[in-house]
Amino acid sequence: MCISRKIKEVGLAGAMLTAVLLAGTLPACAQEKEKISLANQYYGQGEVEKALSMYEELAENSENVPLIHDKYLELLINSQSFKTAEKYLEKQIRSRANAEQYRIELAQLYEMQGDAKKAGNLLNQVINTAAGNRFKSNQVAQIFQSKRMYDRAVQTFQKAREEQKDESGIYALQIANLYGIMGRKENMIEEYFHYVNQNPRNIEYVKNMLQNYLTEAEDMAAFESMLYEKVQKHPDNLNYSDLLIWINLQQKNFYGAFIQARAIQKRLMTGGGELIDIGIIALDNQDYKTAVKIFEYVTKEFKSGTDFFIGSRYVIKAREELVKNTYPVDKSEILKLVNDYQKLVDEIGMNNTSLEALNSKAMLHAFYLNQEDSAIQILKQIIDSPRVAPDLRAKSKLSLGDIYLLTGEPWEATLVYSQVEKENKDQPIGYEAKLKNAKLSYYKGEFALAQGHLDVLKEATTREIANDAMALSLLIKNNSVLDTSDFVMKQYADAELLLFRNKKEKAMEALDSILINFSGHSISDEVLYLQAKIALELGEYSTAVDKLTIITEQWGKDILADDAYFLRARIYEEYLKEEEQAMEYYQNFLTAFPGSIYVADARKRFRNLRGDFSN
Repeated sequence: MCISRKIKEVGLAGAMLTAVLLAGTLPACAQEKEKISLANQYYGQGEVEKALSMYEELAENSENVPLIHDKYLELLINSQSFKTAEKYLEKQIRSRANAEQYRIELAQLYEMQGDAKKAGNLLNQVINTAAGNRFKSNQVAQIFQSKRMYDRAVQTFQKAREEQKDESGIYALQIANLYGIMGRKENMIEEYFHYVNQNPRNIEYVKNMLQNYLTEAEDMAAFESMLYEKVQKHPDNLNYSDLLIWINLQQKNFYGAFIQARAIQKRLMTGGGELIDIGIIALDNQDYKTAVKIFEYVTKEFKSGTDFFIGSRYVIKAREELVKNTYPVDKSEILKLVNDYQKLVDEIGMNNTSLEALNSKAMLHAFYLNQEDSAIQILKQIIDSPRVAPDLRAKSKLSLGDIYLLTGEPWEATLVYSQVEKENKDQPIGYEAKLKNAKLSYYKGEFALAQGHLDVLKEATTREIANDAMALSLLIKNNSVLDTSDFVMKQYADAELLLFRNKKEKAMEALDSILINFSGHSISDEVLYLQAKIALELGEYSTAVDKLTIITEQWGKDILADDAYFLRARIYEEYLKEEEQAMEYYQNFLTAFPGSIYVADARKRFRNLRGDFSN
């Protein structure tokens, strides 16, 4: 500090003179630092008068000001030495080229003394002076923000945008950020609208920012309402339609997203790619009815080409999932699906789409029609096909392994699983094979071997596989502690294998045996939940509800509580058709389990029952 001042004073004088000056300067610098340190010590100890006296002396040297300014000004204000503070700030303003901070603090000082008009005039002057220069505008806004004067920071950017005729949209982002900090979300959203209209390519960035801010259901609903108004006022602005699709997807209103995407598709005469994507998202989120509607539309609108083939494949796939998840499963609907898959294969010939359809057809033969031989024959046809993609060949091998397990041939199953795992190391299909081997070891009661597989899979890159591995690993660990022989755990695994092999009644009996013979065991809630799922599949809805109610009442704080509560609400909605009761359960669920993975689905279902959506 002191050295730099002396060098500046010397300029280009000789080295000897500079050395002499520096030698004389160093002790002075040390003294200044000691004084500042002592003044700060007085400040920290609350010795106001001593600190003020020293800071006043130190402030005479302008180079000390940045080091003492905040503490000195604070003490002057706290001691109500307003005139001294005013003179001090005015001096800094006169002596410095970049004095915006001191002008703003002087305005704050006027405000404290009740002169709001004088304060406002000075702040407006600071803002107006900086408005023509981007660097100055940012600097002034940052000072306002550091002092939590957010309205003034917003005003700074707004004035700069006006003066500079900004078309980059950068000020919109900065203003939006400030409104976000202030909690003024509607204003924030308007600025994001302004930004995206100037920068349509950055719409994904805006979506990410909005996702961070719109965390509550009320925020999402308000944003949706604003978008509908924008779409109505500006029907040709595709940015608003795009954002409306996005917000509907966030709320799991897949049909609403489809309606908007369909409108854009018709207007631009584009292909069905985005519609198919939305249909797949609906399918992955188990909204099978909506997925069916979307894919049916695609097949009607696009009579040929890739979109038609994909839509045709997925409409049957979506119907298949709907049939398989509507209990009890209607065998006549399964037969229709088998015929539809065969018809699709006949129509489009042998390609990867038709081969994938054959894979699905084979699994229906095996698991729903007791036609395992037909299924095995179809899968071997796919595996041996020269046109089949490597992933589909591996998938068909895993399906073949599942059928071997279904027919009571675990050794054949593990051979196929291990082959796929070896051929697809560090690939999702390879991890899936490893998970199937882990489950096979679990079914056989080889829990240590199963855990070895699962420990690897918990780090898998595929989230779904990692989650499944974690769930099975926790099931084994949590329920083997009280029973060193693992006898109960083996009985439970046996019941799960019976269920996999479609022997539902025998599985239910095995689970009843556990509840009777090992009452109070830690696995009891798992047993009840599995029984509820079996009862649902058998069409025994009241029994399913009773089992789930026991879980919510006796294990209301355990890991399966939210699963049980949500499934019970679904049963009342979808099977018992008691909508009022279902709405009550969904509403209570949202209050009791705000962090559950089912929250978005529960909220959507509640809103749908209330009549918010018109599918």
